[in-house]
Amino acid sequence: MNLHGTAVRERALALLRGGARNADVARALRVPRGTVGYWKHLDRARRGECPGRRGPMCPRCDGRDLDEAAYAYLLGLYLGDGHIAHNRAMRVPSLSVTCADSWPGLIDDCARAMEAVLPDNTATRVRRQGCREVKITSRHLLCLFPQHGPGRKHERTIALEPWQQEIVDAHTWAFIRGLVHSDGCRITNWTEKTIGGRRKRYEYPRYFFTNASADIIGLFTAALDRVGVAWRAGNQSRLAQNVSVARKASVALMDRHVGPKH
Repeated sequence: MNLHGTAVRERALALLRGGARNADVARALRVPRGTVGYWKHLDRARRGECPGRRGPMCPRCDGRDLDEAAYAYLLGLYLGDGHIAHNRAMRVPSLSVTCADSWPGLIDDCARAMEAVLPDNTATRVRRQGCREVKITSRHLLCLFPQHGPGRKHERTIALEPWQQEIVDAHTWAFIRGLVHSDGCRITNWTEKTIGGRRKRYEYPRYFFTNASADIIGLFTAALDRVGVAWRAGNQSRLAQNVSVARKASVALMDRHVGPKH
């Protein structure tokens, strides 16, 4: 119930907009100062004139500068082994990437990338059994990662928006690095050969990337093609697909720009 009436409120707002002080308006119209202050706050909020700190800005909504290299890396981490949680119980969405305790450097790189992409927010590291869940919250996560949706990634279409593809094209190695650091690995294979009647052991490094989404596998292999890395489809299970990089020159390229987890 409005005890003071619309006319009184409009008269108060007219005086306030003219520069009158809250106390003077309250005295002149015989309205509590708290009520006048509340009316003023609502009026300024409607006109976008509320004082105080503005909320964090978004590269998509507000045109804020985006660290594109960090974003390409974080996008790879998200597509590989990250997820966004958003439900009615949460005020804002959260992005989480699970990193094994065996790779403290990866945990640091992930947190740095999150904070570079969302510089007004702070990444946290939640201890889980054998791993850390690197997490950051922002109301703009859904703007930056439109691939979020109901269900698992391999159960829905995963495609990059044109603006994301431009970033991936410009920072392809960062994108590949994020994918490999989430759902990939660098290992050393070995084999034995008989040469001159003697069995010799030969070791050679190779990279693997494994994911259950054919779309994400396609994004990974397209990125490899773009930078000249030779790859082939590896063993395929019912639940996941594998991509192998084993040629010496291609492994050298991957070592130069990606490297093993650390």
